[in-house]
Amino acid sequence: MTESATGLIETVLHGPETPDRLSPPAWGAVISLALGTFGLVAAECLPASVLTLIAHDLGISVDAVGYAITATGIAAAISAPTMAIITKRLDRRTVLWAMMLLQILSNLLVAVGSSLPVLLAARVMLGIALGGFWSISASLAIRLVPNHLLPRAMSIILAGVSVALVCVPAFGAVVGGSLGWRVAFTLTAVLNAVTLLVLLLTMPTLPPVEMAGFRSLLDAAKDPTIKVALLVVLLVASGHFTSFSYIRVFLETTPKLGTNGIWILLLLSGISGFFGSFAGAFLAKHSLKAVAALPSFLMAIAAVSLLKFGASTYASAIAVSVWGFAFGAVPVGLQTWILLRAVPEQAESAAVLMTSTFQVAIAAGAIFGGLLLNDPDHVTGVFAYTAIATLLAALTVFVFDPKHAT
Repeated sequence: MTESATGLIETVLHGPETPDRLSPPAWGAVISLALGTFGLVAAECLPASVLTLIAHDLGISVDAVGYAITATGIAAAISAPTMAIITKRLDRRTVLWAMMLLQILSNLLVAVGSSLPVLLAARVMLGIALGGFWSISASLAIRLVPNHLLPRAMSIILAGVSVALVCVPAFGAVVGGSLGWRVAFTLTAVLNAVTLLVLLLTMPTLPPVEMAGFRSLLDAAKDPTIKVALLVVLLVASGHFTSFSYIRVFLETTPKLGTNGIWILLLLSGISGFFGSFAGAFLAKHSLKAVAALPSFLMAIAAVSLLKFGASTYASAIAVSVWGFAFGAVPVGLQTWILLRAVPEQAESAAVLMTSTFQVAIAAGAIFGGLLLNDPDHVTGVFAYTAIATLLAALTVFVFDPKHAT
């Protein structure tokens, strides 16, 4: 390996200068990234918990509000590679600040908007911020902590996702129902403002070490390990969102749970996901292949269990908990897998491709699930797809992973 190549790898793994290797881990910056992921997921998921309130207030259909939610995912999928290229010469700290500011403006625009076009514009802004933030946050983790601490750092960053999934449904229901949905979005903007302040105080200077462009993205996409990782992401994410987005419909029609029972099961799923993210970090220390494959396999088992035993409340509770636990481990597992197994100088390009693929899978899964649910008899059909897709994801890791080391 040439001296310049060695220097590049050291720069990507430990920061732009050699002395950074001897400095303590930047845990404050890691926590600020966790707050950022929490705020992004909270803003992305909040409309679902106040859907009917928004529709009634703006005088539009529930489906129209749903389009606004879908627009966020589509914008994020486009934004991830686009923002990486546009901002390729900017300090990554500056990019994070800009994305958080855009998210704050998006939530405030939703809070004061009075029409569907304004709502759509605001949600597209959020998608741009989401894609831009996610595309670089994972790759930055390996510059903030030593390589052996990466799983722990990733688990902290991605714990923001699990916490948001636990808190946002209740937050939206309580605040939206008592104070109004506009207040919920305003408070989310305030939270994001606090996150921006923490980022300003804790994030060190992080000059770009990889000049991302279309060629670098294409080169990364040709890497065998990245190809496999993107296929796994597509299968897992589409499998999850095809059915879990409609888990409420299943719980209402199969075990026939009431509102309280459904709320308890979803809360249980979110709490399980929180612990799953840390379990994924623990497993990543021992086997990269296992952390990439095992969560998908557990999701397949949970989906099959719902199909076979879903009429039982207890069986549904166990299956939903296992599913939540497994999916909680997916982000930290897959991102750690791809970042540590890919060529180091392609870390940011790999993260960009992973972000775009994940967002495409979310949109595709939601659309596919919605098409299946046009026929009431296909409520269980979405879980059949989930079982197949997640099982294929697990098999893909073991069969097609180009690097067979554990």
